[in-house]
Amino acid sequence: MKKIMKETNGRKAQTKSALDELIQQGARQIIEQAVEAELASMLEQYSNVRSIDGRRAVVRNGYLPEREVVTAIGPVPVRVPKVRDRSGSGIRFNSAVVPPYVRKSARVSAALPWLYLRGISTGDMSEAMGIMLGGQVSGLSPNVVSRLKAQWADEHAQWNQRELSLARWVYWWADGIHTGVRSDDSDGQCLLVIIGVKPDGTKERVAISDGYRESKASWAELLLDLKKRGLQSGPLLACGDGAMGFWAAMEEVFPQTKHQRCWFHKMGNVLNALPKSQQARAKKAMQDIWMAATRAEALVAFNHFVDTHSAKYPKVVEKLTQDRDELLAFYDFPAEHWQHLRTTNPIESTFATVRHRTKRTRNCVSRATFLGLAFKLIESAEDSWRRIRAPEKIATMLDGMTFKDGEPVTDSTPAQQPLAA
Repeated sequence: MKKIMKETNGRKAQTKSALDELIQQGARQIIEQAVEAELASMLEQYSNVRSIDGRRAVVRNGYLPEREVVTAIGPVPVRVPKVRDRSGSGIRFNSAVVPPYVRKSARVSAALPWLYLRGISTGDMSEAMGIMLGGQVSGLSPNVVSRLKAQWADEHAQWNQRELSLARWVYWWADGIHTGVRSDDSDGQCLLVIIGVKPDGTKERVAISDGYRESKASWAELLLDLKKRGLQSGPLLACGDGAMGFWAAMEEVFPQTKHQRCWFHKMGNVLNALPKSQQARAKKAMQDIWMAATRAEALVAFNHFVDTHSAKYPKVVEKLTQDRDELLAFYDFPAEHWQHLRTTNPIESTFATVRHRTKRTRNCVSRATFLGLAFKLIESAEDSWRRIRAPEKIATMLDGMTFKDGEPVTDSTPAQQPLAA
């Protein structure tokens, strides 16, 4: 029986290996066809350029040395053709499909920081990629991965110095990711993250920095740095949890910005303070608040929660009532945007792996390295972010239109904070 199972597994492995090889061969053919199409387009572009003796100046001239490119389906050998420029103008062929010196696809490059944050050590990175992609993955030795981490740290440092005089954000999501990482002989380091919505409705990174326990001083330093680099005004609305450091800093640096407390965090805080037997009913009661169609209906549901729980659980009620106005701030913005504004989900979903990774790397990751890893993680995630619903409503807000219960107030005078021109 064991012999039969061993033979069966062997046949499966052979079939899988043959299938992987066939897929990689197909990928190589597709890549080569795409590169040849690029070359043909370039040669056509320079077809009228002639040398002194009348011959075409730009012609094919063999191939560059073959190299392997690590892709999502494994290592694929590719050959990129060369051209010869008889005119002496220095014309070269650079493929957009396989750029010069590239040995990893963008998808694989994005996977490296993700793997590290998932708990894969530098020394095991090559083996992990080999298991994921099939076969041996060259070019990912511990030294190479270490150089990549240093490069990511440099990229973050450059990005963190970019000029912001033309930057505009309508909404912000802000959160502090508690990492557990020690740096500069101090503990309590926290990753401070802001994601923003631009006037066209797309989301992008605003700030990635670190601070001490989400303190007011740490957030103020981050916000003042944005101003120093040219940011002329804050967003119309900022969404975050109840950490007072961020809100106190916002009051000083961008006082016109309205505050929206994150319902995801608030519900978690409230439910954690209740007995399990009461949590399901309390959760439904809080959902009735933020799902209400109007502020008036939300206040009715809010008061019902207070009346139901105040006698037996006064501390639970206090957790909710202390942020009542900030929890309902979204009613002053377009209804289509409410689902985006009630929680800090864009940050939570992106950085869920950060907490997992730092539990394994406590006291082992430098400040610059960790910021670089977080930067690359959010950079790769940014490609999948979708625009918010009804982005056209943003223009009406920037023109001064006010909203009540998600609907425009057409007979009101402009009262919203305009973005500086």
